[in-house]
Amino acid sequence: MRSLVLRSATALLVLTAAPLARAADCPGHPDALGTSRTLVVDPTEHPRIGTMQYPETLPLNDHEVVLTFDDGPLPKHTRPILDILAAQCVKATFFIVGQMANTYPQELRDIRDAGHTIGTHTQHHPLRMNRMSIEQNKAEIDEGIASSAAALGDPTQVAPFLRIPGLLRSREVEDYLTSKGIQTWSADFPADDWHRISPARVTQLAISRLEAKGRGVLLLHDIQARTEKALPNILRELKARGYRIVHVVPATKDMPKTPTAPWQWRLHPVEPVLAAADGMRFRFAPQPVHATGKAGIMAAIPAIRQTAARKGDIGALWWNENADASAQDAAAALLSSSPASFQFGEDAPKSSYLKAASALPRE
Repeated sequence: MRSLVLRSATALLVLTAAPLARAADCPGHPDALGTSRTLVVDPTEHPRIGTMQYPETLPLNDHEVVLTFDDGPLPKHTRPILDILAAQCVKATFFIVGQMANTYPQELRDIRDAGHTIGTHTQHHPLRMNRMSIEQNKAEIDEGIASSAAALGDPTQVAPFLRIPGLLRSREVEDYLTSKGIQTWSADFPADDWHRISPARVTQLAISRLEAKGRGVLLLHDIQARTEKALPNILRELKARGYRIVHVVPATKDMPKTPTAPWQWRLHPVEPVLAAADGMRFRFAPQPVHATGKAGIMAAIPAIRQTAARKGDIGALWWNENADASAQDAAAALLSSSPASFQFGEDAPKSSYLKAASALPRE
């Protein structure tokens, strides 16, 4: 009988839990928050991230957070923010406005020299990219990247990450970014630090929204005095509540991407259900797994019913194209406490919970 195992349990557990880098040493600050690991991403595989706007976000574990700062650099506040981050050995991603890079190139080089990731945020920060012509948008994007590259003296030091000003996206802009291999970053939650609120309120919003989601990308601004004042408290609260900082960088020839599974790119990923029946092991995935880029497809399997107890666990049952009747019967046993309650055949009612898809053989 052919196995319906999609992935071995061991492989996925290693994939989920093993960090790429240990918490950074922080000389002189033994109690620092630190940076727990580096996540290396291929922007072309997941071109849009951030659940404020998109279905996918970065593949973070529970209690992991990515810090991002927009609109700088502005020496008055960017320099103190860099000092605060350095004191805690925390790495972040900065989304740079091109005209700010032109005006303050040394500050941008300071961000780079501190080991942070540098993304871009257009040339002039227009808050109407959802209404501008595609030619205007292309110019904003390209000039913003060129300005940061010129200030740094090396275009390879500009990550292919871009956040659209005001998150005012359009499909044309997103498609253009994808065509250039640039990953569009939204966020998972903001701290509203661009509003006229107190630093304490910035801290409260950042932490409460993170607590509500459990992980994610935090949106901040390094041109705001309130952000500078709130940041030490945010970092202190993150450490006290057991959160870990993740530093995100783009994949290169010398730095391959971090291995991930598609289901991990969800804010609340549903790990495939592992179960056993008749001495076999099965894995039910929330989406199909493709072997060598091709999916084996077979017709949807009719079944009498699926018990409510399992309905929340399994969104789809993915089959190997050569799965035989015995394999189907064994899988049915996983979906119900009583295998006899399932009946396969041409005349049986169809269940919307059993769908056609693909599977990999047992590893």
